[in-house]
Amino acid sequence: MLNPSTMTQQKSTASLVYRLWREHVRHYRGRIVLIVVATLVMSGTTAAYPALIKWAFDMFSHKDPRILYQVPVLVLIVTTIKGLSMYFQAVLTQDVVLLVIRRLQTGMFRHLSNAALASVEREAPAQLAARFTTDATVIRDAMTRAVNAIADAATVAGLVVTMIVIDWKLSLIAAALYPLAGIPVQKIGKRMRHASDGMQDQMGHTAAVLNESFAQARTVRAYGLEEHEQKRANKTFDQLYRSLLRMTQIRSRLDPMLEVLGGLAVAMVIGFEGWRNATGGSGVGNFMGFISALLIASRPLRALGTMNAAVQEGLAGMARVFTIIDEPAAIADAPGAVPLHPGAGALAFEHVAFTYPDGRPGLKDLSFNAAPGKMLALVGSSGAGKSTALALIPRLYTPTSGQIRIDGAEITSVTLHSLRDAIAYVGQDSLLFDDTIYTNILLGRPNATPDEVHAAAAAAACTFVQEMPEGFKTRVGVNGQRLSGGQRQRVAIARAILRNPRILLLDEATSALDTASEAAVQAALAHLRAGRTTIVVAHRLSTVRDADLIVVMADGQAIEQGTHAELLAAGGAFSRLVQAQALA
Repeated sequence: MLNPSTMTQQKSTASLVYRLWREHVRHYRGRIVLIVVATLVMSGTTAAYPALIKWAFDMFSHKDPRILYQVPVLVLIVTTIKGLSMYFQAVLTQDVVLLVIRRLQTGMFRHLSNAALASVEREAPAQLAARFTTDATVIRDAMTRAVNAIADAATVAGLVVTMIVIDWKLSLIAAALYPLAGIPVQKIGKRMRHASDGMQDQMGHTAAVLNESFAQARTVRAYGLEEHEQKRANKTFDQLYRSLLRMTQIRSRLDPMLEVLGGLAVAMVIGFEGWRNATGGSGVGNFMGFISALLIASRPLRALGTMNAAVQEGLAGMARVFTIIDEPAAIADAPGAVPLHPGAGALAFEHVAFTYPDGRPGLKDLSFNAAPGKMLALVGSSGAGKSTALALIPRLYTPTSGQIRIDGAEITSVTLHSLRDAIAYVGQDSLLFDDTIYTNILLGRPNATPDEVHAAAAAAACTFVQEMPEGFKTRVGVNGQRLSGGQRQRVAIARAILRNPRILLLDEATSALDTASEAAVQAALAHLRAGRTTIVVAHRLSTVRDADLIVVMADGQAIEQGTHAELLAAGGAFSRLVQAQALA
C-alpha cells in the first residue's frame, strides 16, 4: 500500500503529465502518429536481429549455402530500414518537443508581461530568465527521454517475444531478475525530483548574482570590490557545485545497478544453457539467438531504468513553469470593462490608500485634482509616496481603497489597453531596448509613419541622432548604454511625444542629468507638456516653480497643496524643503 506522500507525488505527476498533454502536446497529433509509426518500425527491426542471428547460426551448423547471400542481404535491408526509422523518429520527436517548449515559454512570457509589478519584482530578472532556459532544458530532456522510452519499451517487448519464441525456459530466467530493479529506480526518481528543485533554484540564484555583479561593474571597480565579488561568486559556485554533484551522485547509482543485474541475467542464462547442453539440450543457433536478444535488450532496459530520473527532473521544472503560468493576474480588466472615453485629461485621486504586498504602507487617504492641460507636481522627502502615487495611475498597482478617475471614469472600470494608451511615462532612468533609436521611438505608437517618428525626435531635441554614423539606425545597446543619460532621456521623450497622450507622467525625469543635458531635456519636456495634463514627481523643487498645483507629501499623505508662491508664503513643509535645498 502506498504511503500518503507517495500517493500525493503520483497524483501530482499524473496531473502534470495530463495537463501537458491537454494544453500543449495534443495539438500535434499528426506528428505524434508519425513518431509512433517510426518507433514501431525501429523497434520491430531491432527485435528481428536475434532471429537473423539464430537463422545464420543454424545455417552454419547445417552448412547451408544460403548463408552466402540471403543473410547478408536481409541484414542490409533490416539495418537500412532501422536507420531510416531512427532518423525520422529522432527528428519528429525533437520537432514536437521543441514546439511544446516554445508554447510553454510563450505562455510564461505572456503571463509575466501582463502580471503586476509586485509579482515580477519578487524574483531577480536572472532567476525569471532561468525559467525560460534551464527549466526548459530539463523539460525538453525529460520529454525526449519519455518519447524514447516508448521506443525502448516497444523494442524490449519485441525482443521478449523473440526470446520466448526462441527458448521460453531461458526467458523465464531473465524475466525473474529485471523486475527487481523497479524498487530502487522508483526511490532514486523521487530523490532526483527533490534534488532537481534545489539545483534549479541554485542555478537561478547563481545567474542573479552574476547578472548583478556585471551590471555593477563600474561600482565594483570604483570601490575596489573585486575581491569581495570574487568571494561572493565563489561561494555561489560552491553551492551550485554541491547541488550538481548531489544530482550526479543520485543519478549515477542507476547504471551500475542495472549493469550488474544485466550481467547476472547473462551469467545465469549461460550457466543454465551450459548445463542443458551438457545433458543434450538445445542447439547453438537457439543459444546464440537468445544471448543476442538479451544483450540487445540491455541498452533499452538501462535507458528505461534511468528514464525515470530524467522525467522526475523534468516534472520538477514543469511544476515551476506551471506555477508561474497559474499565478492569478493581480491586475486585469474587470468584468464589463469599457474603453476609456475621450477627454481632456482631468485626473482625480479620491481618498486613495495603498499597501504593498509585503505589508509596507504606501499611501494613506491621498486626494488631489489635476486640471486638464495643467501641470501638477508631487514633492516631498524620499519615501513620501510620490512614485507610488504615480504608479497607480496606469494601474501598475491597484489601490487598496479609494478611487482614481480620469475624465470622470474610474480607472478600474475601463480596459487596461485604453487606459495605458492615454498615458505616457518618462522616468529618471529611461532604459531603452537593445534596438535602433528609430525602433525605440516607434514603441510609443507602433503604427506611426517614419515622418511622425522623425517629427517626434525633432520635437524632443534629438539633434544628436544626425551625428551618429548610422543615424536613426544606430543600435543603442543593452539598456541604451551606448547613449549618454541626456540622449536616452530625449529618446524617451520622443517616444512619449509620438504617443500623443492626454496624461503625461514624469518621474524625476531630469534629476540625474548634468546642467547642459538638463537644459536640453527641459526644453523637450516643455514641448511635450503643452496641452497635456502633466503629473511630475520632482526632487529638485526649482523644476516645479511653474507648476499649476504642487502637492506636498509625507508618509503617503498630502499635507499641503497650492502654487509655488502660495506654499512659500504659508511657511509650512514646502517652504522648509525649499530652504533646506537652498542651503545644501
